[in-house]
Amino acid sequence: MVDALSQTLNPETLKKTGTTTVGLTAKDGAVIGTEHRATMGTLIAHKDTQKLFRIGNHMALTTAGLVGDAQILARYLDAEAKLYEMKREQPIPIKSAATLMANILNSRKFYPYYVQLIVGGWDREGAHVFSLDAAGGSIPDKWTTTGSGSPYVFGVLEDHYKDDITATEALDLAIRGLNAATRRDSASGNGMDLAVIGPRGYQSVAREEIDRRLKKLGLPPIPA
Repeated sequence: MVDALSQTLNPETLKKTGTTTVGLTAKDGAVIGTEHRATMGTLIAHKDTQKLFRIGNHMALTTAGLVGDAQILARYLDAEAKLYEMKREQPIPIKSAATLMANILNSRKFYPYYVQLIVGGWDREGAHVFSLDAAGGSIPDKWTTTGSGSPYVFGVLEDHYKDDITATEALDLAIRGLNAATRRDSASGNGMDLAVIGPRGYQSVAREEIDRRLKKLGLPPIPA
């Protein structure tokens, strides 16, 4: 059982599903993003897959892993966040949302959801990003990335992230990282979804704005 469990929860097993997601904190907001491609082995199964889920007006969830597992977990978190706000008349704190999701994952660790998640957003304490694994681990960080394209994003963020970064700078950095992943990881591509979450709430980034920023950064547009 231990050997089987270790194989099930092995990060390398999860990476084979293919995806790239990223989350960054800034002094005036959080930036959360993903690319669009869904694969089945070497087949590009879908080119406009939703991997970025809006939770309320102050939080986002990114998903890497099995589509069905990711979708049900997004529905769980969205429902729980709405219940929390109805009962307490205030949005659920980001840390509480990450802990709730971690508890759900841990309760199924012997028959796990095949996912890696990022929960991030803005609350009264500022910007937050949490990385969650299939066993229910929840790790806060200034920035993180998941999925098969994450090694390329890690290199970009490790080199360019700084503690006093602004949300605008973080958005450019997320775009740069996702672009690097789509250029080298065959399981990632077909465009990006990005959101900036700050004191004004959840703001989706238009595809035209992403293309404009790619051009400003001297990077080629990502094929749809």
